[in-house]
Amino acid sequence: MSGNSTSFYLLDERIQRFIWADGWEELRDAQEAAIPLILNADKDVIIAAATAAGKTEAAFFPALTHLLQDSPGEGLIVYISPLKALINDQFGRLDRLCENLEIPVWPWHGDISSTSKTKFVAKRHGVLLITPESLEALLCNRGSSIASIFKNIRYFIVDELHAFIGSERGKQLQSLMHRIEHALGRTVSRVGLSATLGDMRLAADFLRPGKGQGVAMVESKSSGNELKLLIKGYEEPLVIRVPGQEDEEPEPITPVQIGNHLFKVLRGSNNLVFPNSRREVERYTHLLNKLCEHNQVPNEFWPHHGSLSKEIRAETEAALKQKEMPASAICTNTLELGIDIGSVKSVVQIGPPPAVACLRQRLGRSGRRKGEPAILRGYCVEEEIGQNSSLSDLLRLGTVQTTAMVQLLLENWFEPPRTGGLHLSTLVQQILSSIAQTGGATAGELYGLLCSSNTPFLGITKAEFVDLLRGLGTKDLVVQDSSGSLLHGQLGEKFVNHYSFYAAFAADEEFRIVAGGRQLGTIPVAVMLTPGQRILFAGKTWRVDQIDEELKTIYVTRTSGGAPPLFSGGAGRTHTRVRQKMRDLLESSDMPVFLDETAKRFLKQARDAYSRIGLDSKLLIDQGQETQLMTWLGDGANEAIACLLTHRGFIATAAGPGVEVHKGSRSAQEILKVLAELGINQLPPLEILLTNAKNLQREKWDWALPDNLIRKAYASLYLELDEALRWVRALSVG
Repeated sequence: MSGNSTSFYLLDERIQRFIWADGWEELRDAQEAAIPLILNADKDVIIAAATAAGKTEAAFFPALTHLLQDSPGEGLIVYISPLKALINDQFGRLDRLCENLEIPVWPWHGDISSTSKTKFVAKRHGVLLITPESLEALLCNRGSSIASIFKNIRYFIVDELHAFIGSERGKQLQSLMHRIEHALGRTVSRVGLSATLGDMRLAADFLRPGKGQGVAMVESKSSGNELKLLIKGYEEPLVIRVPGQEDEEPEPITPVQIGNHLFKVLRGSNNLVFPNSRREVERYTHLLNKLCEHNQVPNEFWPHHGSLSKEIRAETEAALKQKEMPASAICTNTLELGIDIGSVKSVVQIGPPPAVACLRQRLGRSGRRKGEPAILRGYCVEEEIGQNSSLSDLLRLGTVQTTAMVQLLLENWFEPPRTGGLHLSTLVQQILSSIAQTGGATAGELYGLLCSSNTPFLGITKAEFVDLLRGLGTKDLVVQDSSGSLLHGQLGEKFVNHYSFYAAFAADEEFRIVAGGRQLGTIPVAVMLTPGQRILFAGKTWRVDQIDEELKTIYVTRTSGGAPPLFSGGAGRTHTRVRQKMRDLLESSDMPVFLDETAKRFLKQARDAYSRIGLDSKLLIDQGQETQLMTWLGDGANEAIACLLTHRGFIATAAGPGVEVHKGSRSAQEILKVLAELGINQLPPLEILLTNAKNLQREKWDWALPDNLIRKAYASLYLELDEALRWVRALSVG
């Protein structure tokens, strides 16, 4: 160990010996910085670094030292993970260290025996490795013992912090930590382990709501290894429709071409391949398995996504870990997080990644061995340009977006975490859970616990909270007794006593698409829908006639025009910075060196179309019945502008880098006039702005919210109203 290390000598001697025995030459920079901050358990700390940069050890070495020195045999560390598989990994890593320290390690999730859980509850010290759902169950089922069970807690260590921020689980996690601290009557040091985020201060506000300025930051300065990257373009030929077979959708040929290339370049090494949906995972796994079979070689390609059984996922993880045979996983974001699968040679991204931050997280899996480069292979598929090509095809938006995101990655920019979402669905769950924990509580006690200063649900007023409770009462989720205490209603009791209650999120519920009594397919829908809206599905354009939220069904009829809806098949919501980078790329003459010849041709075609159409100065693109309003804003701002136009009588939909507006009998000039008026006038209240919006129920308990709160919750999560208004007002001034 380097004599320059001061932090190493702050650690307990037994941990020092463990580090020596493991052959460490030095501590990583994040570990050097984090150890003195965490050692006394009196600060909140975020450790941000790439995958395999030693974040876990940076937290546990000083935390375990504190337990050994401050309260031998008594102290407790609660490690919270988003994944059971990650808990199993950490148990394997920590158990070897902690056995020498005589500190017990307790994994606790749905697959752990009740015997092991009972032993922890009896001893109540050591390291507890737990998911938010299991922690929720603990508070619900052992409410009267919570202060006693966690009496000796010294730290909450939250792994993969970035995976929690902006989600229902993240809001649940904030609430659970807060409720335990409330039961104890003291704060507990919180340590967040995270990939680097675009704005670490927002992450700090998430870790300690209302007091983020007091959170210490440790960001790894390691520059990492060399990065090698190549983006390849593939063109899907135009389909010539045979009379009488117009409704038959032919199989695309580009996946086969991409599969052949993947087979050639990936065989013999470990890799991760990220298509943008579960369906595409299945497609590419099937293609690659068939190629192995055809070439009479052992299979090296394995699927991994959330719909697969845990046994199949475990097989894939085991194939990646073992050293005897090479293996590549075709996966969704289930393998983005820190499950230990060893080092992979390269990461493959098919289509634009969900976000720049996702791309960085995925790339962190590659190049982890000393001296090895990180390798990123990107594949972009574009339709061959023909007489009726859409604006999206002409602008080669998939290739342009992928290229822009890679450039932002190289500039070290990532999306800031979205921390402003109210997640009122999770508030419903936490109200019911808190009642279960305490056996009953008054409205004032619940508001003080969950919604007052520095609490997870700050932002909901007392009047709104009363509205919410009344709504829960009408749905028989809560009742009030003669003393004023709120208890579970019959339906509330039924929900809380079922194991599915502990998860703050619901499994993806897909909407059926039905035309003329025939089901066209199912999709998860990630934006609000309104009757009259035109959407693309299965390669055709449809008009939305009716949305039945209870039956999860969208009734449509064939029409022309149309914009692709933001269906959440794996792609994320695009940030404004990405769209602006796309526009910069289209207006530039520089050709990125990481594009192959076909991808370069796509970019040149996109630039020619951009110039020919006059998009450097033109705001509205007439497309017949539709007009494309080119904002170059992110999805949240575009959806807000669509809401504003819908409020003024247009049918408008967020569509890629802009908003598609169905003109009807109105002219394009009327759209500009309305936009100018919107820039001057005051914003209408949400209940008016979202009057006709359907499909606002996204989260598990949204069905229990009053209409005014469902609109407020939706706007907080999905609409960037301030950004939209800034754009409209700048337009008015211009």
